[in-house]
Amino acid sequence: MTLSYCGASFHGWQSQPNAVSVQSTIESAMSLVLRRSVGITGAGRTDTGVNARRMVAHFDLPLTYDTGIIDRLPRALNAIVGPDIAIESVREVHNDAHARFDAVSRTYHYYTHTHRSPFLNRFSWQEPPGLDFDMMNDAARLLIDTADFTSFAKLHSDAKTNICRLTEARWIPAKIEGEQAHVFVISADRFLRNMVRAVVGTLVDVGRHKLSLDDFAAVISARDRCAAGTSMPPHPLFLWDVKYPY
Repeated sequence: MTLSYCGASFHGWQSQPNAVSVQSTIESAMSLVLRRSVGITGAGRTDTGVNARRMVAHFDLPLTYDTGIIDRLPRALNAIVGPDIAIESVREVHNDAHARFDAVSRTYHYYTHTHRSPFLNRFSWQEPPGLDFDMMNDAARLLIDTADFTSFAKLHSDAKTNICRLTEARWIPAKIEGEQAHVFVISADRFLRNMVRAVVGTLVDVGRHKLSLDDFAAVISARDRCAAGTSMPPHPLFLWDVKYPY
């Protein structure tokens, strides 16, 4: 299943007690349509308020369901899940396919804009004037050669390792609704909880000249979350793409 969602209405992707999540909303809709309990597994776990342009999930169904039901499933689910989720497609894959473990790359975008705007604030962060994006990109390049991202990991998480392999980390000039903007693009084989927002917050400190490039390198080497910058707001962050070898 491929889908997208606006994260503002949900306490993240993963189901949790006494909270509305994307996963639980879709599972409830599937139980109504298929008349059985069906669990889904996502490619990752976006935090509260984080959006997804493209999330991938998998689920298992008995062979007794015909392909006609699968073809009708997106439309049926979209009639139930509400306006903040869009089920884009559902297709059959091989029996061992796994949305999380088979993903070879994930890409996130973080959006900022320069001018105060009531229309951009829902999905973008208003950047302070004078951010040094050249220096922020110099710092971002240091991340490509980094393996251990403990300094940018949420404390007391259940991650078994903080090792990630980045293939891209850069700020790109952009236009949003005709306004000057920037997008931070970051791709890796995996991400830690809160990692992207912590990376962006620390890069913003570099752009404000609160940290030098040597300071940023020291943050990485410290392997200490307390050494990095504050976590940025979740609403400008999008899970942009997930790639698979098949």
